[in-house]
Amino acid sequence: LGCLVEQSAMVRMSVLNDCLRSIFNAEKRGKRQVLVRPVSKVIVKFLQQMMKHGYIGEFEIVDDHRSGKIVVELIGRINKCGVISPRFDVCHNEIEQWVVNLLPARQFGHIILSTSLGIMDHEEARRKHTGGKVLGFFY
Repeated sequence: LGCLVEQSAMVRMSVLNDCLRSIFNAEKRGKRQVLVRPVSKVIVKFLQQMMKHGYIGEFEIVDDHRSGKIVVELIGRINKCGVISPRFDVCHNEIEQWVVNLLPARQFGHIILSTSLGIMDHEEARRKHTGGKVLGFFY
């Protein structure tokens, strides 16, 4: 009688978390660029926000007919970036409390929210008077 051995493959729980972790690790090591895979729409929007605020340089999406890759240019400005899991609901009047809890100071750092008006940072969400779910932060 042969024993049946079941192989279990590792499953990616959070693609965004993998992405931000590899960016943060490469930033700590002083790398100039980092390869991130796989690609998702949320990752692309998150990176666009980081690029808009000047925390990363350009990024290029490489289509390999699978899940894709992103090459991100680093400029050495990220001190910390992370994902908030689970994605908590935030009303527009609770955004201030999240800023106090997550960011080191009021002057810098950004919390990224997924709202019904798209993925945006906390300042834009406050201006548009909308709430949403917290995706992550960077400073």
